Amino acid sequence: MSAGNGEPVLISVYVPFVVTATLTVLAPRMVRRLPPRPAAWALACAALVTAVGWTGSLALLAFTGVAQIPQIAEEGRWSVAALRAEDPVYLVVAVGSALVLTAGIVSLGVAAIRQARHLIRARRECADLPGEIELAVVDDDTPLAFALPGAPGRIVVSRGMLRCLGNDEREALLAHERAHLRGRHHLFQGLWRLTAALNPLLRPLAAAGGFVLERWADEEAAERVGDRTVVAHAVGRAALASAGASRPTALAVTGGAVPQRVRALLAPPPARRRLPFVTGGLLLAVCCASLANAASDSDHMMDSAHRVLCAAHVSTASAPRAADDQREPDFCCGGHDRLQRGRHRA
Repeated sequence: MSAGNGEPVLISVYVPFVVTATLTVLAPRMVRRLPPRPAAWALACAALVTAVGWTGSLALLAFTGVAQIPQIAEEGRWSVAALRAEDPVYLVVAVGSALVLTAGIVSLGVAAIRQARHLIRARRECADLPGEIELAVVDDDTPLAFALPGAPGRIVVSRGMLRCLGNDEREALLAHERAHLRGRHHLFQGLWRLTAALNPLLRPLAAAGGFVLERWADEEAAERVGDRTVVAHAVGRAALASAGASRPTALAVTGGAVPQRVRALLAPPPARRRLPFVTGGLLLAVCCASLANAASDSDHMMDSAHRVLCAAHVSTASAPRAADDQREPDFCCGGHDRLQRGRHRA
């Protein structure tokens, strides 16, 4: 927001946009060098906080334009002239923010419906699979292996995939898919898809998140098997065997950038680093604090416009009037004063 009466420029409402853009550029590069499990949680927090900050900032910018509509101002009992005098934001910015916010909300609704349908379809597939144990082996020559989220979820492997792998590699593949189910990775996927639908700038975070989930499952599989090389071979062979046959929405051992995953498995486990997480946490804290400050500024601005309208009513009511005609200014200013006293006591 910016004041048009010589007051300092208020930039708090724009800070969440800057934080979102910064994390979108830096986070996908950094998480590939970090331990995958904490990196996945960090990406989930970053996506959630920046999506809320993005939406809140757009709503505040759009509201400054909507609040100047005479009919809205009349219902809200504030002065349009006072709002325009402060010139909190250019009208084109307010209109653009409203359009972007509307498009984001519609996109979020569509993505939520798709996500719900995907989960329902996965649960139905789990129920239709033969047997009752976790592993379901399907009689199919096409090499396939993926995890289906459900209650509790199933691992689906085709006979074609099993024929492509040795005994140790089969164990690694199953450990990888179990890690997906145990970590409830489909929830991470859903969060990233929804936030990316709301804010397209977060799509790089969603793409990086998919890679991090596969790396998370790789590392857990390596711990279970006890040999990182075996897991690397299993990932590589499964990817080569199922090229073009894997399901794009499934949590599968063939997901993500397979060459980078293989290189990471052939190297030592990633070292723990605190600085990237601390830096990201500070950026998210700045995002939240800036949004809260912008909301407070907007609230004060609306209070000022409300007081201006009350003062105008009082001045017009200063001449002798009937008792009924004097009730409106008393109600307006009295209600505002009671609201302010309540806020101070809180």
